[in-house]
Amino acid sequence: MSKRMKNGMLLVAFGVALYACLNHLGSVIDFFQTVSRLLLPIIAGMILAFVLNVPVRGFEKLYTRLFHKLNVKEDTIRRIPLVMLSLLSTLICIVLIVVLVSTMVIPQLINSVRSVYLMIQSRIPQWISFLSSYGFDTSWITTALSSFSLSQINIEHIVQSILSGAGNFLSSALGIASSTISVLINCAFSLVIALYILLGKKNLGRQCHKLLYAHIRTPIADRVYHIASLISSTYSKFLSSQTIEAIILGFMIFLAFSIFRIPYAVLIAVLTGVLSFIPYIGAFCACFIGAVLVLMVNPLQALLSIIVYQVVQFIENQFIYPHVVGGSVGLAPLWTLIAVLIGGNLFGIIGMIFFIPLAAVCYQLLKEYTNQKLARQKAATATETEEK
Repeated sequence: MSKRMKNGMLLVAFGVALYACLNHLGSVIDFFQTVSRLLLPIIAGMILAFVLNVPVRGFEKLYTRLFHKLNVKEDTIRRIPLVMLSLLSTLICIVLIVVLVSTMVIPQLINSVRSVYLMIQSRIPQWISFLSSYGFDTSWITTALSSFSLSQINIEHIVQSILSGAGNFLSSALGIASSTISVLINCAFSLVIALYILLGKKNLGRQCHKLLYAHIRTPIADRVYHIASLISSTYSKFLSSQTIEAIILGFMIFLAFSIFRIPYAVLIAVLTGVLSFIPYIGAFCACFIGAVLVLMVNPLQALLSIIVYQVVQFIENQFIYPHVVGGSVGLAPLWTLIAVLIGGNLFGIIGMIFFIPLAAVCYQLLKEYTNQKLARQKAATATETEEK
């Protein structure tokens, strides 16, 4: 069978398959939804493994240098399960960070909510008298507050309402419980898959390499391998530099707030470090939350906290973030800002986080293509000159 006939048969088969899919579009959509639900834990596990591989590789390099300093033989180092040791160290660090953030943030949040409630309760008469002095009608506020009493709540009526809607409530509760259990199961499977991928990443890498070069022509396989390596290295540098930037910004906020004696310095610094993983926008959210917390203690200090925070954030955004994050992925500060804006408009917070390394990969590929094309043009020009 000739190559032309094969291409014609493939084209006819594709047309028949496309026609069948268009006639049964609902069934095709249901099929892909079912497949996506089945593959969701696997995809999530691969993404989680890709993210966790950054600190795992960092610990691998750290332990390798440590063993070399201790004059451990190379054969002994190879027999040590560095991947397992590095993965265990990564999980321990994650647990410690979660515990540290929880012990620092949750108690202060509880105290802040309690102080806000007590402050509002004590300031309500002052606010009412202030509004009344300017001619506002506050009788409805007084009536609403006086009528709101736990003793006046009709418990019997509430019980009857609950019993009458018990069926709907039970079905809703069962639906929420089943969906929650499904999400937890998927998360557990994703975590297990991610751990297995990390533990066997060398074997998986060799298998993917063999499959790639066995079924694709060598020039195309080389190009695919180069792009995959570029994506992996770029995202690893981005996540590492983003972590460093979060630590720097959190420490700067803590130092500035401590110098000006602004309350909740530790809490706001921790929130800033966590939310700064959302480029440019997360810090504004932390500033707003911190200003609200400080406002409940001292309104003048709340204004001071906003000013101090914005100054620190301006310094960080202009002189630290573009060079630490953008420089680590080989992207100029201007393109870093453009990537954040485009990613945020297209995909929200996720786009803002992942569009910087994506733009860096596209920029590097375009740079390589441009340099190769200029080199070919230069070589062609030199050849024409020699022929003349």
